[in-house]
Amino acid sequence: MTLPRIGLIGLGVISRFYLAALESAGCARLVAVCDTDEDRLAAAPAHVPRYRDHRELLRAADLDAVVVNVPNDLHYPVCRDALAAGRAVCVEKPLATHPHDGHHLARLSRQRGTVLFTSFHRRYNREVDALRRRIASGAPIVSLTVRYEETIEEHAGRDRWYLDPERCGGGCVADNGPNAFDLVRLFLGDVRVTEATVHRDARGVDRQAQVLLAAPSGAAAARVVLDWSRPGERKTVEVRLADGTVDRADMLAGHPEFKGSLWHEYVGVLRDFTDVLSGRRTNGPDGLAALELVAATYAYERLGRPRAGQEVRHP
Repeated sequence: MTLPRIGLIGLGVISRFYLAALESAGCARLVAVCDTDEDRLAAAPAHVPRYRDHRELLRAADLDAVVVNVPNDLHYPVCRDALAAGRAVCVEKPLATHPHDGHHLARLSRQRGTVLFTSFHRRYNREVDALRRRIASGAPIVSLTVRYEETIEEHAGRDRWYLDPERCGGGCVADNGPNAFDLVRLFLGDVRVTEATVHRDARGVDRQAQVLLAAPSGAAAARVVLDWSRPGERKTVEVRLADGTVDRADMLAGHPEFKGSLWHEYVGVLRDFTDVLSGRRTNGPDGLAALELVAATYAYERLGRPRAGQEVRHP
């Protein structure tokens, strides 16, 4: 079987997990890397060609797909160029920083018949998977709480764009929100925002938020708690079932190393992406739905009420 040839665009703080997954998973072959930073390029694997511009990579490299790991505000133009060039795309969450850009990428993907896959690494967490299996045959979920709390300065490392709302697309809601919202949708399916509280610092960066969501039927509700200022970190999912059972997944359990759980989670991302490329899966995680929930949260903050059309459904 011929392995798909993949180019990695962007060598920021998350790239090491992609590089490790590409080396260990055995489901794809790294054939090119790209970054505007010479130091990062110099530290890239020596056996692959290196490019300073993603457009040059798309023109010159012999590849089937790209992983897009650039700052959030560059997701749209880089993904647009890759899809237009006929390359499949795996993009770090969020899909884009504006829903209209996300919709354009989705249309372009359909028009070109090319895969557009959003990387939500937490859905591949072993503890999350174990929780889903434990409750699969039990009573229905009544409520769900996802906590995604950390100190962003520790996680950003050299990638200081996280703290620039124009580049990040916002703050904790824009960047951590998609992972948390994707987990809600993984357990409950389609949901809508019913209430949101967002707290910003003196620079206008949202550093804490609490978002309430509900399934269209009203049978289940969810709460997402986001915090960029918590000492240390906490990443958990808690479910309450109709029979009174409460169960929980600690996404960091068994991983004392900082960001240690990401090693296996990104193997899951890469395997899922390559399964979609090969046709073993028909589609990947819905990045547009999570992006719409981010927009709905910010809209609630501005308007103090849900806006029309906030419910997000599968395309």
